[in-house]
Amino acid sequence: MIDIQSLTPAKPTHPGEILADELEARGLKQQEFARQIGMQKSQLNEIIKGKRNINAELAILLETTIDVPATYWLNAQQCYDLDLAKQQKRVQERATALELWKSIKNYISVSFLKAQKVISGDPLEDIPIIKRIFHVSTIDELAAKNVTSVYKFRKSDKAQTEPLNLYTWIALVKYKAESQIVTSFDYKSKPQVINSVREIIAKNENVLDNIKQTLNECGIKFVHQEKAEKTPIDGMSFWSEGRPTIAVTLRHHRIDNFAFTLFHELGHVYLHLTNNNEACYIDLEIEKKQESNREEIEADTFAQECLISPADWKFFDQTAEHFNPEHITEYAKKIGTHPAILAGRVCYETQHYNWNKGDIDYAIN
Repeated sequence: MIDIQSLTPAKPTHPGEILADELEARGLKQQEFARQIGMQKSQLNEIIKGKRNINAELAILLETTIDVPATYWLNAQQCYDLDLAKQQKRVQERATALELWKSIKNYISVSFLKAQKVISGDPLEDIPIIKRIFHVSTIDELAAKNVTSVYKFRKSDKAQTEPLNLYTWIALVKYKAESQIVTSFDYKSKPQVINSVREIIAKNENVLDNIKQTLNECGIKFVHQEKAEKTPIDGMSFWSEGRPTIAVTLRHHRIDNFAFTLFHELGHVYLHLTNNNEACYIDLEIEKKQESNREEIEADTFAQECLISPADWKFFDQTAEHFNPEHITEYAKKIGTHPAILAGRVCYETQHYNWNKGDIDYAIN
């Protein structure tokens, strides 16, 4: 419910405007009325134009001449003074906010937050939201933050990354994760998580919701956040309020890319985050072939082996039908995975990404 008392008119009404309407309604000219109340016409005109206030003495004269109570005129003057003060305060607040807004654009990606409908574009509304997202009490604190010194990156040699967009994406993901309430994390639930996630990916139905529910039930937070421009990020894993958290972007909107990213981040959760509750892993260009970071290699291996066991891949690799879509579909069903996962592994191992994959559907549902 709106509090009427808290509203401030866009243009406060001076009691002189009300007096002008009263005189007009009674057919009284300003010069004639000024003579009646013993006032110079110029003084009355200043009141009507809002340049002079109505005091108690004039209020009494108005009461006796046009039968409008003196208290009405004094209250009207008081309301005008209050509304004017509020308006001036709002103008000052907006001017201050606009000055801060100029600085904010140097530290975060305002365009990304606006595109995601997190902010509206009104600095007065948006600055408090930005402070909450970035956990700062003043905008000056944003300048002191340096994203590249805080997080561990899997960097791409090819893709160009806009630091402000990446920083803002990370902050928004962490902010969204904070609101998720999940059960306690149990490392022993790893086999259950892996099997459940494999089944969801194999079915490829309502994937994001089912993945979130499954991970949440095992104490892992899950956030899907669209990537920012010039930020080729696939996923991130970190701790949020004492719970491991996985974020994905669906940068390619393909079930095979999503599955590998998800298991890659699960690899970080079970292999690395459990031993370091301050670590944060950010994966840019997940398809990067050469990788020297030990933790990233371990996460890649974890993902590959969870999606297709070494024994299953070895058996398939020994056949001569790597590029046969029908054979891939049939074998994927046999080992309980989605055909796109197996086809993606073939592409990765053979480096043949442009071969005709037949009717294999890569879309994530």
